[in-house]
Amino acid sequence: MSFLDSLNEFLMSAEGFLWTWAGMPVVILLGLYFTIRSGAVQLRMIPAMLGAITQKAQREEVRAGGRRERRAKSLSAFQAFSVSAAARVGTGNISGVAGAIFLGGPGAVLWMWIMCVVGGAASFIESTLAQLWKTRADDTYKGGPAFYIHRGLGSRGFGAFFAILFIFCFAFAFTSLQANTIVDAVSGAVAAYTDPEGLPWLPILLGVLLALLTAGIIFGGMRRVAAVAQNMVPVMALIYLLIGIIIVGMNIGELPRVIEQIVMGAVDPQAVFGGGFMAVLINGVQRGMLSNEAGMGSVPNVAATASVSHPVKQGLVQTLGVYFDTLLVCSITAFIVLVAFPDVSAGGEGLMMVQGSLAQNLGSWAAVLLAVIMFLLAFTSVLGNFSYGEANMHFLTSKRGWHIAFGVAVVALVFLGSVIAVDLAWTIAGVSMVFIALINLVVIAILTPTALKLLRHYNQQRAQGLDPIFLASELPEIKNVEVWEDEDVCDYLDERKKAGASA
Repeated sequence: MSFLDSLNEFLMSAEGFLWTWAGMPVVILLGLYFTIRSGAVQLRMIPAMLGAITQKAQREEVRAGGRRERRAKSLSAFQAFSVSAAARVGTGNISGVAGAIFLGGPGAVLWMWIMCVVGGAASFIESTLAQLWKTRADDTYKGGPAFYIHRGLGSRGFGAFFAILFIFCFAFAFTSLQANTIVDAVSGAVAAYTDPEGLPWLPILLGVLLALLTAGIIFGGMRRVAAVAQNMVPVMALIYLLIGIIIVGMNIGELPRVIEQIVMGAVDPQAVFGGGFMAVLINGVQRGMLSNEAGMGSVPNVAATASVSHPVKQGLVQTLGVYFDTLLVCSITAFIVLVAFPDVSAGGEGLMMVQGSLAQNLGSWAAVLLAVIMFLLAFTSVLGNFSYGEANMHFLTSKRGWHIAFGVAVVALVFLGSVIAVDLAWTIAGVSMVFIALINLVVIAILTPTALKLLRHYNQQRAQGLDPIFLASELPEIKNVEVWEDEDVCDYLDERKKAGASA
């Protein structure tokens, strides 16, 4: 066994140990803490979530082509939702969920659902804090855990450490991994018609095309990233949901059995007392969190970019994103797998079960369809991960040269990830992600009182029949707030005045 193989095995063992004895207990206990302290905000304010996602970004007057025009000052609530969904909804929603079922059984799905609901409170807290302590940038706002560590806890050094770890894990490692997944999916589609080994140039060609496509989007700035995500994410979700609905419809008689498998697999006394319960629980919690990223500190980097009238609004929007990711997309994967493979051990590992179900129900051409879906999922995740990293680069430095170098590095890693084996990179990213999640969860637990103060401020205005607006001067006890001044919400204040006058 080579040194790299030994290192990979060691890190895989370390990742499993960390998730079992540190990650899972912290995720569950703090998820319950956030839920109790917030009064189950993730459940009782679902109608407010649906309203908040429709808010338009504040507009500013700019010069363009010798004339003045009004344009969005930053991203809208829906654009920020789309960018975060682009990163959330990735290959983990297909191969990750199928892998959880293969390793933990159907019962892992129920624990994914439970942790989705519990984790929604963590997503609300972290995204609200990111909005509160965001900063102004060239074409949008920037923020995230590094910013609220600095301004909320008063430690720039710790914030910089988190930013560097985050860039390495998400912007670099996961970007190359998503590119590798695209190549694997396309190669799988080609294999249905010819031997991909006879096309050694295929990964190189795909790597070049992906790198050029990525460069063309990310060097256009966050507005272009948001525009692409805003258009691709709904299409991507619709295609996948339609496939799932069709397959479930073709096997509607199997649905009661599938639901029974999921529920009984999670609470089966034989599994509990036989020791299998921990495998079900660990896989459900771990894969669920890796899929919807609630509390991991990734989504707040995009949540901060939105131009909204109150920080709580983006907290609500991103909580809705957790439900979209897990209760919709992940559930569809689970149903696709389980209607075709009652005995999950007979379907192959992970992605093979999804491929097998599609082929069984739709025909061999479904391999091409899956390749298209995987491309959409993985490529939008590349863009989402870039946006995460770019926010952390802004925390470290505002010098344009470093940001250009960062963009070049991301494009290079897209190409490299397309042409090399990345097993070790997956493992390194997995270990670093545990530390990122633990750090972020502890930080937002400390800062929870501030988020709840904003929630009370928001609800007080709603109780008066007002569309909530926040100004930093209204809660002067919250320190180091840069953005929330009159100029940042003037459009929303004008709309409130007009509404009051017409009433």
